[in-house]
Amino acid sequence: MTQDMMSSSSDKQVPLLEMREIDKSFPGVHALKNVSLELRKGEVLALLGENGAGKSTLIKILGGAYLSDAGDILIEGQEAEIRSPTDSQHAGVSIIYQEFNLIPDLTVCENIFLGRESTKIGFVNKAEEHEQARQLFKKIGINIDADSRCGDLTVAQQQTVEIAKALSVNAKIIVMDEPSASLAMKEVEHLFAIIRDLKKQGIGIIYISHRLEEIFEVADRVMVLRDGEHVGTCDTKDITRERLIEMMVGRPLESEFPKRTAKPEAIRLRIENLSRGTVVRDVSFSIRAGEVVGFAGLVGAGRTETMRLVFGADESSNGGIFVNDRKVNIRNPKDAILNRICLLTEDRKGQGLVLIHSCRENFGLPNLDQFTGRIFLDQRKERKKFAEYVGSLKIKISSQDQLAVNLSGGNQQKVVLAKWLARNADIIIFDEPTRGIDVGAKYEIYLLINKLAAEGKAIIIVSSELPEILGMSDRIYVMHEGQIKGEITDVASATQEDILSMAIT
Repeated sequence: MTQDMMSSSSDKQVPLLEMREIDKSFPGVHALKNVSLELRKGEVLALLGENGAGKSTLIKILGGAYLSDAGDILIEGQEAEIRSPTDSQHAGVSIIYQEFNLIPDLTVCENIFLGRESTKIGFVNKAEEHEQARQLFKKIGINIDADSRCGDLTVAQQQTVEIAKALSVNAKIIVMDEPSASLAMKEVEHLFAIIRDLKKQGIGIIYISHRLEEIFEVADRVMVLRDGEHVGTCDTKDITRERLIEMMVGRPLESEFPKRTAKPEAIRLRIENLSRGTVVRDVSFSIRAGEVVGFAGLVGAGRTETMRLVFGADESSNGGIFVNDRKVNIRNPKDAILNRICLLTEDRKGQGLVLIHSCRENFGLPNLDQFTGRIFLDQRKERKKFAEYVGSLKIKISSQDQLAVNLSGGNQQKVVLAKWLARNADIIIFDEPTRGIDVGAKYEIYLLINKLAAEGKAIIIVSSELPEILGMSDRIYVMHEGQIKGEITDVASATQEDILSMAIT
């Protein structure tokens, strides 16, 4: 065997990245317990686990945001001392977080080279940076104007800029945290095409996602964490979806979507010819008490915009809203709340919660009339009422004064739900109810939805996840370009293809 052949064989055996027996504790929490990870060149390793499993802590140690209490990091067989984000970047690691690290008012080019500007005799060499940016976009097969303002780009384009940033620092290892959370179906397909190209270049990718269908499409291997421990790693082709869920939650789930027998009663909500310009056009539908109705469609179909009109968040140009067969005038969210309509928004962090306030304060905001005397807020009464919902909804908080920003996605969603249930809402609209929520917390949200329907609530679910729409709905409306294009009443016999055929025509 020649020296070159021996060297080549040796390179293949050396992992691109090894994290050996990483241990990390915070006050009162043992976040990682001797966790080991191995990433190979040119592979996608899916890192899975429920919220709080330790995924973020492990990645932040790799990214230099946290220091481990014990353990070693090796890159291409060499020990790497990563004590800061700069150390991580110099070691060839780049992390693309779910919330992009871009400055909206700067151009694409300025964002890519921010802090690493190419200079010539003291001035930024813009021509050099533009050429480098062009080469980077060519490398990932995309064409974006380097002079475009980042704030004017689509979410998919911003993500591409983040990938270009990663490649600009010669990253060998790229971590993608929930990269598809805000992408449309076609944009996800393009993301996967970019990932496949990166693999061909020998780049190793750690892919974090709660969307299991993506894992089976894009990942070569799967690593599962639970309660800070490494449960197991295996080839994606050798594991089933059911087994993967069991590894994540620590118990078998009989069904990903809990069964429920629908018992629809009288029509609770009726919408007639609701319109707002070209965004929502003559939309009519009805929901009965005790019924779960899904709204499907591609991004931009008008689903969220329709629900905002029903809730009074936007002003309609035409149409009627009827609650319990009585026409109501909903000019703003206050009117909707008085008519027992509530909306759990698509963006729970930006619109559903005040993140810098406590869980109790968020719960109390729409319910102040219940807890206020003549002048002062009765905190004892507010705490007692919130405690009831903390127990019934199984909200995991350290105390009622814990800041909302520090909760997991699933528990944030439960706090939003609690504040609306305290209003005794009869019509509950869930817009993307499980976005960014792990599979175990998803199941709990589904159980809550079924429980609310059984109590006679009228439930609307807007979701981009077709399995969720099919698994939870009694009926489905499909929207396209601001209009309802069809209704599916026999959901048990329907397929994702049935929905898509309506959604694209």
